[in-house]
Amino acid sequence: MEVYINDIAAFLPNEPVSNDEIEQVLGKIHNIPSRIKNRILKNNGIEKRHYAIDRKTGNFNYTNTQMTAEAVKLLKPYDNFSINEIQCLCCGTSTADLILPGHGLMVHGELSIPPCEVITTTGICLSGITSLKAAYANVALQLSDNAVATGSELASSLIRSNFFEHLKGDPDFKNHPILNFESDFLRWMLSDGAGAVFMSGKKNSGKKSLRVDWIEHVSYAGELEVCMFAGAIKNEDGTVKGWRQLDSMEEALADNYFALKQDTGILNEEIVKVSVNRALARAIERKNIQAQEFDWFLPHYSSEFFRDKMYDAMVGIGFHIPYEKWFTNLTYKGNTGSASIYVMLEEIFHSDKLKEGDKLLCYVPESGRFSVAYMQLTVI
Repeated sequence: MEVYINDIAAFLPNEPVSNDEIEQVLGKIHNIPSRIKNRILKNNGIEKRHYAIDRKTGNFNYTNTQMTAEAVKLLKPYDNFSINEIQCLCCGTSTADLILPGHGLMVHGELSIPPCEVITTTGICLSGITSLKAAYANVALQLSDNAVATGSELASSLIRSNFFEHLKGDPDFKNHPILNFESDFLRWMLSDGAGAVFMSGKKNSGKKSLRVDWIEHVSYAGELEVCMFAGAIKNEDGTVKGWRQLDSMEEALADNYFALKQDTGILNEEIVKVSVNRALARAIERKNIQAQEFDWFLPHYSSEFFRDKMYDAMVGIGFHIPYEKWFTNLTYKGNTGSASIYVMLEEIFHSDKLKEGDKLLCYVPESGRFSVAYMQLTVI
C-alpha cells in the first residue's frame, strides 16, 4: 500500500540565538569563556539556533515532551483535522526527559488524546527516521489508517554551563580546560527543536503530498567502535564503560559520565566513507537509483565542514548531485539532531520549491556507532 506524507510541522523554541549570544544563553562554565567556541562555530557554519531556555530567567520553558507535542499540534493535513484522530504515534529522540517511561508515552500523555498505538525509538540522529519508518510501516501494512511520526531534541539540557559546574580543573580554573575537547566541542554544535509528519494511505486532495517510496537504514556498529555517546567514558582500546558499572553516582558525576561526548578523530575518519562509499553505494545497488533522477537532496550533516567532503565522495562513486539541488537549513535553524530531517522537510514542503513529480533524496547519518539512512520521497 502506498503511503503519503500529508503535512509536516516543526517547532523551534523561543527566538533564534546568534553566535554572539550563544555563550550568554548556555552560560560559561565557572564563568570562563570557551577556548574553542569560535573555531568550532567557524567550521560548522551555524549562525543561528534555538534553545528551550528563557533568556530572562535562564530556566527551561519547554521540555522535550512539550516541544514534541507542540509540533504535533501544528499538523493540519486537512480541514477540521483533530489530533484525537491519530491512530499511531511514533516518537524518536536521543534526549528524552525521563529514563522511563518511553518518550512516546510521555508525548501521548501531554497531548491528552484518546487511546492509540504508541512507539518510542531511541538512538541519536537516526531515532527520528526510525520513528518515521515505524509510522510508514504501520500505514503500509494497513495496521493503522494514519500515523504521526516525530523527531525531537532538548540538547541544551546537556550542554548548559549548569550541567558542568560540579567539575573541577586547576584550583584557579585558569590554566586547564574544565571540559575535555570531546564534550566542549558538542556545546557549540547542538540545539533544540521538534518536528512531526502526518502519514496516511490517502494523498491530499487539491494540494501536494509526499509519497514515501522507500527508506534504507543500515548500521555498521558490528565493525566500528562508539563515536558519539553519553552515560559512559571511552577507554583507550575503544571500549566504553557505562555509568551502571560504577559503585556510586558520585563517581559518575565527578568523572563526567553523563555529558555528551564525541570522538572527533574517528568521526572525521569514518563518517563520509560510511555514509557515501558504503551506505549510499548500498542504496544505489538495492534501489537501482541514479543521481540525475533526483530534483532535491536533503542532507542532514552536523557541520558545513562535511559539505564539500560529502560532495566529493558522492562524485567519486559516480553519484553527482550538483549543489543547486541541495537543500539544508543548518546555518539558520541549527543542528537539531533527530529533528533535523523534519525541520528541513517542513521548510521545503511549505515553500514554492516543489513541483509535481519531483524526487527528493534525504540523507540522515548517525555517528553514535555509525548508522545511516537514506529515504526517497516523490511529490504528488
